[in-house]
Amino acid sequence: MRIALLSYRTKTHSGGQGVYVRHLSWGLAELGHEVTVFSGQPYPEQLDPRVRLEKVPSLDLYREDDPFRTPHPREFRDWIDGLEYAQMITAAFPEPLTFSLRIRRLFGPRAADFDIVHDNQSLGYGLLSLVRRGVPLVTTIHHPISKDRRLDIAAAPLRKQITTRRWYRFVRMQARVARRLPSILGVSSISAADTAHDFGIDPDRMTVIPLGVDTDLFAPRGARIPGRVVAVASADKPLKGVPHLLDAIAKLRTEHEHVTLHLVSPVERSTVARLRELGIEHAVTIHSGISDEQLAELMASAEVMAVPSLYEGFSLPTVEAMSCGTPVVASRAGALPEVVGDAGVLVEPGDVEALVEQIGALFDSPERRAHYSRAGRERAVERFSWVSVARATVEAYEREIARVERLSDTEVETDADR
Repeated sequence: MRIALLSYRTKTHSGGQGVYVRHLSWGLAELGHEVTVFSGQPYPEQLDPRVRLEKVPSLDLYREDDPFRTPHPREFRDWIDGLEYAQMITAAFPEPLTFSLRIRRLFGPRAADFDIVHDNQSLGYGLLSLVRRGVPLVTTIHHPISKDRRLDIAAAPLRKQITTRRWYRFVRMQARVARRLPSILGVSSISAADTAHDFGIDPDRMTVIPLGVDTDLFAPRGARIPGRVVAVASADKPLKGVPHLLDAIAKLRTEHEHVTLHLVSPVERSTVARLRELGIEHAVTIHSGISDEQLAELMASAEVMAVPSLYEGFSLPTVEAMSCGTPVVASRAGALPEVVGDAGVLVEPGDVEALVEQIGALFDSPERRAHYSRAGRERAVERFSWVSVARATVEAYEREIARVERLSDTEVETDADR
């Protein structure tokens, strides 16, 4: 099967959609399919050699070394670039829309080159032209960004709420597009249900296919460092609950002086300021842009993995930690209970005291740590594999291709009747 896998940005590290694209494309190639990844910046790193990368360059207005930059006039190539810059300077986030418009243009002469197009949550208006032309298309929605929108607006100071609302205007587009797409993949039953509710989608059009993990790379590696806690957040946003974890670490250190936190995440200035306020900056190490190998080594070295998120559509880092045999303390929020099952400890989201109590209980009991280490590893190995994820995804592709063919046959019969 010839597969076009679309991703408007494909950041490789710290969980999230970039990891999904890289590992799913590997799994599809492993099954013998031809995969081309179409990506905007940042481009994916370490794709399997069998996977082809086709770059879909944007103005790259949010690059890490120069965010919200002003491009040189010579950088503007067409009206889509102009639209992208105009939306950025008016506080909107344009990438899902402008990426889809570039894809619409690219696929004008090339739609026949692929048997299926798989969109990774861009949900831009440009995709609708592919559907109208009868191109088989599925999209993965990891979770509805309406969840992020509500939490970020609630957490924003009054003076920033208008610009925060403006930033998230693309969510309205995503909901409109999703309602018109025939086949949608969710990564957990809770994220699929939330997507159907928030975006107004018929649940029968959604198929749940969980994410996978490389259980050979993410595996136990021997001795762990006493008192080490690891946490992974793809963004320093209220949704990820990082402030609650920092408060918990500060309280834990009053009774467990050896406790340290390794936080794998980009961090905002507010988080750095909070570390200073709590007096724990010397006990917290921030990691950004580390490789999978480094992440696996870090997770396997910790005594506890903390997942304080207020919502998760799946949480791949949680599964990776379980695969490393690292005991997990996670919020009872979103898909986390579904992912963790009885192989980890669940606490109420935002409850700092519960985080302190449960992380402390694991530090105090080697037997409890050993139990959750075994249970987590067993659950990860038994339930999550990228090849099985790819196989289930191909089945979804086949159903969509068959649906489009039936529709085409019906149209031919109707024309003959006329």
